[in-house]
Amino acid sequence: MPDNIAATPTKLSVNLNAVAFLRNRRDMPWPSVVDTARLVLDAGAHGITVHPRPDQRHIRFNDVHDLATLIAADYPEAEFNVEGYPSRDFLDLAMASRAHQVTLVPDDPGQSTSDHGWQVEQNQELLGSAIDALHANSQRVSLFVDVNAADVCAAGDVGADRIEFYTGPYAALFERSEHGGELGRLNDAAHAARQAGHNAQPGSRALTMNAGHDLTLSNLPALKEVVPDLAEVSIGHGITADALVMGFPEAVRRYLQVLS
Repeated sequence: MPDNIAATPTKLSVNLNAVAFLRNRRDMPWPSVVDTARLVLDAGAHGITVHPRPDQRHIRFNDVHDLATLIAADYPEAEFNVEGYPSRDFLDLAMASRAHQVTLVPDDPGQSTSDHGWQVEQNQELLGSAIDALHANSQRVSLFVDVNAADVCAAGDVGADRIEFYTGPYAALFERSEHGGELGRLNDAAHAARQAGHNAQPGSRALTMNAGHDLTLSNLPALKEVVPDLAEVSIGHGITADALVMGFPEAVRRYLQVLS
């Protein structure tokens, strides 16, 4: 069971990669990621997430700049989250965008989607350097991690502000009604994150929790029960699939109900 933690609303950041992937199937400007961002933000989403990859197969580099401009000009209360592997090119793009949050992921450039979190201790030098650069640019940093206490604690040690739990395994097990063990691991990892923040040295950043990957209207309630203080989820594939049936505004409203 979770620690004695009061449930709080979890923010919804809509990942627009699937929208961009659909656009890129044809040499067309639609569906527009900027127009879709307006749609979901007007419906109440708290932010936008994008994950530009080196081959630009979905989100293009100019999309990052266009969305940054949109949010700064028309949605100053919304958050912009840019995800990616901390190559020099990615860090330059993320810093130029002035994204509120930069989520560092360990993706190989050829991966179709994220399928694992950082082995933080083995990548301390790479991650520490990237985190220092992003902090110097006044940007919050989240590390994409597997659901285990060791990487959560290491993320705090290396200077991350947040961790994002990779919830792909949880979602897959949920579909087979075999997710009880993964919920236990999420509970343990969340406890470690709370302790990392509680035990932080004076002046250091408390470690808070995000989650993402294959989250849906069906599997979010059980996740929220175990991690009631989850700060943010970024959801792309699931909410886009729902939007094909009910439209983005209604899909956003339903996710917000589940996360409240």
